[in-house]
Amino acid sequence: MNREMPGASNRVRRLVQAAAVALVAGSVLSASPAPAAAQETASRRLEDAMPAEHAQRVIQEKAKKVKESLEEFAARLSKITLLMQAKAGEEGKLFGSVTSMDIAEKLKSEGIEIDRKKISLEEPIKRLGTYSVSIHLHPEINAQISLQVVEE
Repeated sequence: MNREMPGASNRVRRLVQAAAVALVAGSVLSASPAPAAAQETASRRLEDAMPAEHAQRVIQEKAKKVKESLEEFAARLSKITLLMQAKAGEEGKLFGSVTSMDIAEKLKSEGIEIDRKKISLEEPIKRLGTYSVSIHLHPEINAQISLQVVEE
């Protein structure tokens, strides 16, 4: 059944299968075509399944719009360079480190609110310099921002 209806939901597949079984059962049990009641029930079930297909299509369209807007947002984020000031000692070592929470706070002060859990650092930043920071916006969309850590 899966090969015949690749895009259909499980509910639709079950309803179509039930309708097919009802039609076949009616024609096998009697020499005449399936009883009118069985045909009517089967067609009613198929009609009920149509709104589910429509709902699925609407959900897919909304997901596509969300993905497109996140791609645009990622493009805008990629143009941003954050400037973080931190206290540093000898040879550019920071007193402490710059974490994803610090980056989220800096982005928030710039008017961009992103959950710190979406910001990906391989390890906390402990030296002065320029870094590329990944922000996970969607399972298929990541944005890279430039982070410049300078001495206070």
